[in-house]
Amino acid sequence: MSTDAYEMVVGLEVHVQLRTRAKTFCGCATDFGARPNSNTCPVCLALPGALPVLNKQAVTLATRAALALACTVHPMSVFARKNYFYPDLPKGYQISQYDRPLATGGHLAIQTADGGESQVGITRVHMEEDAGKSIHDRYPGVTAIDLNRAGVPLIEIVSEPDMRSAAEAGAYLRQLKQILQYIDVSDVSMEEGSLRVDANVSARLKGDSKLGTKTEVKNMNSFSGVERALTFEFARQCELLARGEAVAQETLLWDAAKGEARISRTKEGSHDYRYFPEPDLRPLILDASWIAQIKGTIPELPAARKSRLSADFGLTGDDVEKLTSNPAIAEYFESVARASGDGKAAANWVMGDVQAALNSGGGDISTFAVRPADLAQLISMIRDGLVSHAAARRVFTVMAETGKQPTQIAHEEGLLKVDDDSALSAWLDEVLAEHPEEARRYLAGEKKLQGVLVGFVMKKSGGRADPKRVNQLLASRDGGG
Repeated sequence: MSTDAYEMVVGLEVHVQLRTRAKTFCGCATDFGARPNSNTCPVCLALPGALPVLNKQAVTLATRAALALACTVHPMSVFARKNYFYPDLPKGYQISQYDRPLATGGHLAIQTADGGESQVGITRVHMEEDAGKSIHDRYPGVTAIDLNRAGVPLIEIVSEPDMRSAAEAGAYLRQLKQILQYIDVSDVSMEEGSLRVDANVSARLKGDSKLGTKTEVKNMNSFSGVERALTFEFARQCELLARGEAVAQETLLWDAAKGEARISRTKEGSHDYRYFPEPDLRPLILDASWIAQIKGTIPELPAARKSRLSADFGLTGDDVEKLTSNPAIAEYFESVARASGDGKAAANWVMGDVQAALNSGGGDISTFAVRPADLAQLISMIRDGLVSHAAARRVFTVMAETGKQPTQIAHEEGLLKVDDDSALSAWLDEVLAEHPEEARRYLAGEKKLQGVLVGFVMKKSGGRADPKRVNQLLASRDGGG
């Protein structure tokens, strides 16, 4: 059925695992993929008498994230017990924050479908610990419990219901992930569970200012999955409303394979969790000078970097988006561009050959064999006429395999550009002899074949021939050539 009469309203709750070595309230490791229940201790197992001790690094990273999202970090915040029963929650409660969160009142700018910009409000950023993991497919007929994640440090970033489409929700998540990567507070891997999204969605008639009844959709393992789930649930709600039926406040689980959401349970309200201040932890007090110090460590954020790179190197919108999608790629590009003095060429190489090498198994950019200074040198060699573009591609391939410098490879592989007329004329003679039909037509006046014949010379020379000089030699030949 048509959803044209209705407007989607979306708010997102994003759970982000902080990049710490130890858990929130104990010294257990947070590494992913450890043997089940090996990263546990009396604190995260909730054994009697075990008391929590707050991880300072978790506070630092949480504060850093809140400031990067333009939130107000409060001098005092309070930890609270969020009470609920689930087999993977050994304490019977989760230590979180409720009415006194770490930070409130931020915002995030996103690109809208019409190319404009929209501000999404950030309601709050609060700290909490993760629960364990229930595993339903390991043993037939039973559920296994792995408590390695129990106590892992999280922040929850809660947005205002400011998004009006699934596409805007996707844009918000991608921009948020990019910021978190730039400030290095999390590895934001949805595959490993270090970034998880719960989406609150409701439908209302267009023009209505009153919010409709919302449902919460969980179990989405990609940003595209979030967009698909929102589209499905919005259509389901619109169908109910069009029939005059009410939308129930429920939690739904997204089934990506079937492309549908199924009802899990009636959604709880905050009163159902019986929040109360955590008696084993004092209020978290942050000095204003310490908050200012953390703010001073925040690097250039994506929006600012995009603007600066566009101005400094004349990059187009699409190019700058690709080059700043990852902070390490952005840093690599900028190093190449500044060292070579050619931002456009640097952009083409990074978006092309560098990205292709990484995608085909070249590893992470931080360990990539081609150093920025060496790629800049290769760009300079092309500009100075020492190697052709074709030869440079071969040089780059060897650089990626060996880590050698481009000048060394060009000498060893015999790839330096040949501009000696006798050598070029010899290759040209061979090409004309090997392609007599094309040669006859060119020499008879069909000049559009000049590029074809030059291409044959470049291939025969292994990319070493100077294409400019080859063009000149070929053009100088007449019907008697």
